[in-house]
Amino acid sequence: MADPLLQVCGLSRSFGGVRALEAVDLTIEAGEIHGLIGPNGAGKTTFIHHVSGALRPDAGSLRFGGRDVTALAMHERVAAGIARSYQITNIFPRFPVIDNVALAIQGRTDAGSSFRFWRPVRAETALFAEARAALAQVGLAGREAEPAGQLAHGEQRALELAMALATRPQLLLLDEPMAGTGPEEAERMVRLIEHLARHVTILLVEHDMDAVFRLADRISVLVDGRLICSGLPDEVRAHPGVREAYLGVTTR
Repeated sequence: MADPLLQVCGLSRSFGGVRALEAVDLTIEAGEIHGLIGPNGAGKTTFIHHVSGALRPDAGSLRFGGRDVTALAMHERVAAGIARSYQITNIFPRFPVIDNVALAIQGRTDAGSSFRFWRPVRAETALFAEARAALAQVGLAGREAEPAGQLAHGEQRALELAMALATRPQLLLLDEPMAGTGPEEAERMVRLIEHLARHVTILLVEHDMDAVFRLADRISVLVDGRLICSGLPDEVRAHPGVREAYLGVTTR
């Protein structure tokens, strides 16, 4: 059996006297959508910060594609194949939509020579062709010239996904991609995630339980920094600890 794409072992992190993560073990298989749920303050975003490299653990390790990435910086993990979105949309609002994606491609492919006047035209053409392809993948074809800040909120979320996809990740970390969206925008995001899952493994943190249980192949549950269960959606839905701690159903 192949190794998991991501293997997290004994991950622990404290902030002062607050234990944010406590000996978390979690695996993500290549090709799956893995949902990560839990009450507010459970440690979900802290966990994503550790996978992306934004934070370093007090203890524990992370292996990605069989490689120990625990000590790698964030940009090194991007190069290794890990990309993420954020709870708050993280785009360049005054730049045209296509330039947002082109900058992400630049960060992946080059150490800063893109967008200089001596850059070969052929290379610039290839860069923007790739940017257009990423935009088409998230449903933003034809919107390339618009200032990113003029897009609707759901479209800005899609643009952020295009920027993440431009790094050609193997693992895409989605931190509440439906935050702030209305029902129609949320449904479009669900369909987009379904489409993206054909091409990239996804770790999905989301408060919309209907969306998580619809999308995820497996679900893990954090409560107070501890992983209380991990399994198929029906198994998680029926787990007594989940029903009591997260879904508000008392089992005693």
